[in-house]
Amino acid sequence: MDTAHSPWQPPLIWRAALLLARVLVGLLARLEVTGDIPARLRGGPLILAANHISPFDPVVLAAACRARRVAPRIMATGGLFRAPVIGAAMRSAGHIRVDRGTAGVHRALDDAAAAVGGGAPILVYPEGRIGLDPGIWPERGKTGAARLALTCGAPVIPVAQWGSHEVLPYQAPKGLLRGIARALVRRPTVRVHFGDPVDLADLVHGVPGGARRATDRIIDALTDTLVPLRPDEPDRPRHVDLGRPVDTSRAHRRRPAAG
Repeated sequence: MDTAHSPWQPPLIWRAALLLARVLVGLLARLEVTGDIPARLRGGPLILAANHISPFDPVVLAAACRARRVAPRIMATGGLFRAPVIGAAMRSAGHIRVDRGTAGVHRALDDAAAAVGGGAPILVYPEGRIGLDPGIWPERGKTGAARLALTCGAPVIPVAQWGSHEVLPYQAPKGLLRGIARALVRRPTVRVHFGDPVDLADLVHGVPGGARRATDRIIDALTDTLVPLRPDEPDRPRHVDLGRPVDTSRAHRRRPAAG
Protein backbone atom coordinates (compact mmCIF):
# COMPACT_ATOMS: atom_id res chain seq x y z
CA MET A 1 0.00 0.00 0.00
CA ASP A 2 1.17 3.50 -0.81
CA THR A 3 1.53 5.36 2.49
CA ALA A 4 2.94 8.55 0.94
CA HIS A 5 -0.10 10.65 1.80
CA SER A 6 -1.11 13.31 4.27
CA PRO A 7 -2.66 11.83 7.42
CA TRP A 8 -6.41 12.13 7.72
CA GLN A 9 -7.45 15.26 9.57
CA PRO A 10 -10.44 14.67 11.87
CA PRO A 11 -13.28 17.20 11.50
CA LEU A 12 -13.78 19.79 14.22
CA ILE A 13 -16.99 18.09 15.38
CA TRP A 14 -15.07 14.87 16.08
CA ARG A 15 -12.24 16.64 17.88
CA ALA A 16 -14.82 18.39 20.05
CA ALA A 17 -16.58 15.06 20.72
CA LEU A 18 -13.30 13.49 21.85
CA LEU A 19 -12.84 16.29 24.37
CA LEU A 20 -16.44 15.97 25.55
CA ALA A 21 -15.96 12.22 25.97
CA ARG A 22 -12.98 12.84 28.22
CA VAL A 23 -15.05 15.18 30.38
CA LEU A 24 -17.98 12.73 30.60
CA VAL A 25 -15.80 9.80 31.55
CA GLY A 26 -14.09 11.94 34.17
CA LEU A 27 -17.45 12.69 35.77
CA LEU A 28 -18.65 9.09 35.85
CA ALA A 29 -15.47 7.08 36.39
CA ARG A 30 -11.75 7.10 37.05
CA LEU A 31 -10.06 6.54 33.70
CA GLU A 32 -6.69 4.78 33.51
CA VAL A 33 -5.07 4.57 30.07
CA THR A 34 -1.91 2.52 29.57
CA GLY A 35 0.10 1.44 26.56
CA ASP A 36 0.39 3.50 23.39
CA ILE A 37 0.55 3.37 19.63
CA PRO A 38 4.14 2.89 18.45
CA ALA A 39 5.56 6.06 16.92
CA ARG A 40 6.43 4.21 13.70
CA LEU A 41 2.75 3.42 13.13
CA ARG A 42 1.38 6.92 13.63
CA GLY A 43 0.28 8.75 10.52
CA GLY A 44 -0.07 5.57 8.47
CA PRO A 45 -2.62 2.80 7.94
CA LEU A 46 -3.82 1.59 11.34
CA ILE A 47 -6.65 -0.51 12.76
CA LEU A 48 -7.60 -0.32 16.43
CA ALA A 49 -9.48 -3.48 17.45
CA ALA A 50 -11.40 -3.16 20.74
CA ASN A 51 -13.45 -5.53 22.87
CA HIS A 52 -17.09 -4.57 23.35
CA ILE A 53 -18.57 -4.89 26.84
CA SER A 54 -21.03 -2.01 27.33
CA PRO A 55 -23.07 0.72 25.61
CA PHE A 56 -20.64 3.14 27.29
CA ASP A 57 -17.66 1.74 25.33
CA PRO A 58 -17.67 4.34 22.53
CA VAL A 59 -17.40 7.16 25.09
CA VAL A 60 -14.61 5.41 27.01
CA LEU A 61 -12.65 4.62 23.85
CA ALA A 62 -13.06 8.17 22.55
CA ALA A 63 -11.64 9.48 25.84
CA ALA A 64 -8.76 6.99 25.73
CA CYS A 65 -7.99 7.84 22.11
CA ARG A 66 -7.84 11.52 22.97
CA ALA A 67 -5.37 10.68 25.74
CA ARG A 68 -3.21 8.92 23.15
CA ARG A 69 -3.57 11.68 20.52
CA VAL A 70 -5.36 9.60 17.93
CA ALA A 71 -8.76 10.33 16.38
CA PRO A 72 -9.95 7.18 14.64
CA ARG A 73 -12.90 6.85 12.32
CA ILE A 74 -15.29 4.36 13.92
CA MET A 75 -17.07 1.50 12.17
CA ALA A 76 -20.50 1.69 13.82
CA THR A 77 -23.86 0.02 13.45
CA GLY A 78 -26.23 1.52 10.90
CA GLY A 79 -28.84 2.14 13.59
CA LEU A 80 -26.80 5.04 14.96
CA PHE A 81 -26.70 6.67 11.54
CA ARG A 82 -30.49 6.46 11.24
CA ALA A 83 -31.00 8.42 14.48
CA PRO A 84 -32.03 12.04 13.69
CA VAL A 85 -29.32 13.95 15.58
CA ILE A 86 -26.68 11.31 16.32
CA GLY A 87 -26.75 10.11 12.71
CA ALA A 88 -25.96 13.54 11.33
CA ALA A 89 -23.13 13.94 13.85
CA MET A 90 -21.69 10.52 12.96
CA ARG A 91 -21.68 11.36 9.27
CA SER A 92 -20.14 14.78 9.87
CA ALA A 93 -17.41 13.22 12.00
CA GLY A 94 -16.47 10.86 9.16
CA HIS A 95 -17.46 7.59 10.81
CA ILE A 96 -18.31 4.51 8.76
CA ARG A 97 -21.77 2.95 8.65
CA VAL A 98 -22.05 -0.83 8.98
CA ASP A 99 -25.44 -2.34 8.10
CA ARG A 100 -24.97 -5.81 9.54
CA GLY A 101 -27.00 -8.63 8.06
CA THR A 102 -27.47 -6.83 4.73
CA ALA A 103 -25.65 -6.71 1.42
CA GLY A 104 -24.48 -3.23 2.42
CA VAL A 105 -22.02 -4.68 4.93
CA HIS A 106 -19.58 -5.24 2.07
CA ARG A 107 -19.79 -1.55 1.20
CA ALA A 108 -18.70 -0.76 4.75
CA LEU A 109 -15.52 -2.77 4.27
CA ASP A 110 -14.84 -0.97 0.99
CA ASP A 111 -15.38 2.38 2.71
CA ALA A 112 -13.10 1.36 5.58
CA ALA A 113 -10.38 0.21 3.17
CA ALA A 114 -10.58 3.54 1.37
CA ALA A 115 -10.36 5.37 4.69
CA VAL A 116 -7.30 3.39 5.79
CA GLY A 117 -5.72 3.99 2.39
CA GLY A 118 -6.33 7.70 2.92
CA GLY A 119 -4.38 7.70 6.17
CA ALA A 120 -7.21 7.44 8.68
CA PRO A 121 -6.94 5.14 11.69
CA ILE A 122 -10.01 2.93 12.02
CA LEU A 123 -11.62 1.71 15.24
CA VAL A 124 -13.56 -1.53 14.97
CA TYR A 125 -15.18 -4.01 17.34
CA PRO A 126 -14.17 -7.40 15.90
CA GLU A 127 -16.78 -9.23 17.99
CA GLY A 128 -19.50 -7.38 16.07
CA ARG A 129 -21.70 -6.83 19.14
CA ILE A 130 -21.60 -6.26 22.88
CA GLY A 131 -20.25 -9.57 24.12
CA LEU A 132 -22.55 -11.93 25.99
CA ASP A 133 -19.92 -14.27 27.36
CA PRO A 134 -20.78 -14.91 31.04
CA GLY A 135 -17.30 -13.81 32.10
CA ILE A 136 -17.33 -10.82 29.70
CA TRP A 137 -14.27 -12.21 27.93
CA PRO A 138 -13.91 -11.53 24.17
CA GLU A 139 -16.15 -13.72 22.01
CA ARG A 140 -15.34 -15.44 18.73
CA GLY A 141 -14.95 -12.57 16.30
CA LYS A 142 -16.43 -11.71 12.93
CA THR A 143 -13.90 -11.68 10.10
CA GLY A 144 -14.44 -8.10 8.92
CA ALA A 145 -11.57 -6.51 10.86
CA ALA A 146 -9.18 -9.28 9.77
CA ARG A 147 -10.20 -8.99 6.12
CA LEU A 148 -9.69 -5.24 6.30
CA ALA A 149 -6.22 -5.72 7.80
CA LEU A 150 -5.18 -8.35 5.25
CA THR A 151 -6.56 -6.34 2.33
CA CYS A 152 -4.87 -3.08 3.33
CA GLY A 153 -1.74 -4.47 4.96
CA ALA A 154 -2.54 -2.27 7.95
CA PRO A 155 -1.23 -3.14 11.44
CA VAL A 156 -3.79 -4.08 14.09
CA ILE A 157 -3.50 -2.74 17.63
CA PRO A 158 -5.62 -4.54 20.26
CA VAL A 159 -7.33 -2.08 22.59
CA ALA A 160 -8.66 -3.81 25.70
CA GLN A 161 -11.03 -2.08 28.09
CA TRP A 162 -12.56 -3.01 31.44
CA GLY A 163 -14.98 -1.25 33.75
CA SER A 164 -17.40 0.46 31.36
CA HIS A 165 -19.97 -2.26 32.13
CA GLU A 166 -20.20 -0.74 35.63
CA VAL A 167 -21.31 2.62 34.22
CA LEU A 168 -24.16 1.83 31.83
CA PRO A 169 -26.29 -1.34 31.84
CA TYR A 170 -26.56 -3.61 28.82
CA GLN A 171 -30.19 -2.63 28.25
CA ALA A 172 -29.54 1.14 28.13
CA PRO A 173 -31.44 3.41 27.66
CA LYS A 174 -33.45 1.24 30.05
CA GLY A 175 -31.84 1.79 33.44
CA LEU A 176 -29.78 4.68 32.08
CA LEU A 177 -30.53 7.17 34.85
CA ARG A 178 -30.02 4.56 37.58
CA GLY A 179 -26.67 3.57 36.06
CA ILE A 180 -25.48 7.17 35.80
CA ALA A 181 -26.55 7.95 39.36
CA ARG A 182 -24.68 4.89 40.67
CA ALA A 183 -21.57 5.80 38.67
CA LEU A 184 -21.61 9.38 39.94
CA VAL A 185 -21.53 8.09 43.51
CA ARG A 186 -19.16 5.13 43.10
CA ARG A 187 -17.01 6.39 40.20
CA PRO A 188 -15.75 2.96 39.12
CA THR A 189 -12.28 2.59 37.66
CA VAL A 190 -12.30 2.16 33.88
CA ARG A 191 -9.09 0.82 32.37
CA VAL A 192 -7.98 0.93 28.73
CA HIS A 193 -4.76 -0.58 27.43
CA PHE A 194 -3.27 -0.21 23.95
CA GLY A 195 -1.47 -3.50 23.32
CA ASP A 196 1.27 -4.66 20.99
CA PRO A 197 0.55 -4.99 17.26
CA VAL A 198 -0.90 -8.35 16.23
CA ASP A 199 1.46 -10.39 14.04
CA LEU A 200 -0.39 -11.25 10.82
CA ALA A 201 2.69 -11.22 8.58
CA ASP A 202 2.42 -14.87 7.56
CA LEU A 203 -1.22 -14.59 6.47
CA VAL A 204 -2.19 -13.61 2.93
CA HIS A 205 -5.43 -12.04 1.77
CA GLY A 206 -7.54 -14.40 -0.29
CA VAL A 207 -6.02 -17.64 1.01
CA PRO A 208 -8.81 -19.93 2.27
CA GLY A 209 -9.09 -19.78 6.04
CA GLY A 210 -6.71 -16.84 6.34
CA ALA A 211 -9.33 -14.36 7.53
CA ARG A 212 -10.53 -16.76 10.22
CA ARG A 213 -6.99 -17.42 11.47
CA ALA A 214 -6.29 -13.68 11.52
CA THR A 215 -9.54 -13.07 13.42
CA ASP A 216 -8.64 -15.68 16.03
CA ARG A 217 -5.23 -14.03 16.51
CA ILE A 218 -6.86 -10.64 17.00
CA ILE A 219 -9.27 -12.04 19.59
CA ASP A 220 -6.41 -13.91 21.29
CA ALA A 221 -4.45 -10.65 21.46
CA LEU A 222 -7.46 -8.81 22.88
CA THR A 223 -7.89 -11.52 25.52
CA ASP A 224 -4.21 -11.40 26.47
CA THR A 225 -4.32 -7.60 26.63
CA LEU A 226 -7.44 -7.69 28.82
CA VAL A 227 -6.06 -10.13 31.43
CA PRO A 228 -3.87 -7.57 33.30
CA LEU A 229 -6.77 -5.10 33.46
CA ARG A 230 -8.85 -7.43 35.63
CA PRO A 231 -6.39 -9.34 37.84
CA ASP A 232 -8.88 -9.80 40.67
CA GLU A 233 -11.68 -10.89 38.33
CA PRO A 234 -10.04 -13.79 36.43
CA ASP A 235 -13.26 -15.69 35.71
CA ARG A 236 -16.50 -13.81 36.35
CA PRO A 237 -16.91 -10.05 36.90
CA ARG A 238 -17.82 -8.78 40.36
CA HIS A 239 -20.39 -6.39 38.94
CA VAL A 240 -23.47 -8.34 37.83
CA ASP A 241 -25.87 -6.73 35.35
CA LEU A 242 -29.12 -8.65 35.78
CA GLY A 243 -30.44 -7.32 32.46
CA ARG A 244 -27.51 -8.71 30.48
CA PRO A 245 -28.36 -11.99 28.69
CA VAL A 246 -25.87 -14.85 28.51
CA ASP A 247 -24.93 -16.52 25.23
CA THR A 248 -22.16 -19.10 25.05
CA SER A 249 -22.71 -19.97 21.38
CA ARG A 250 -19.88 -17.66 20.32
CA ALA A 251 -17.45 -18.48 23.11
CA HIS A 252 -13.87 -18.06 21.93
CA ARG A 253 -11.88 -21.30 22.00
CA ARG A 254 -8.93 -19.75 23.88
CA ARG A 255 -9.41 -18.88 27.51
CA PRO A 256 -7.13 -16.47 29.39
CA ALA A 257 -4.70 -17.72 31.99
CA ALA A 258 -5.18 -16.17 35.39
CA GLY A 259 -2.31 -14.18 36.82
